[in-house]
Amino acid sequence: MKNEELKGNWIKTKGKLKQKFALLTDNDLLLEEGRKEEMLGRLQIKLGKTKEELQKIIAAL
Repeated sequence: MKNEELKGNWIKTKGKLKQKFALLTDNDLLLEEGRKEEMLGRLQIKLGKTKEELQKIIAAL
């Protein structure tokens, strides 16, 4: 998933992730410039998924 794709649809994607995983908060899904890896790390810990699994989940939304 490219950064441009992620940033372009992030508001919509963030809402879908929160619906799918109710335990996620806005802070968990905070996407700041240059900190995509940090956000994915937070999600990995909270959801118990690998980076690749998360990328597949996000791409499927």
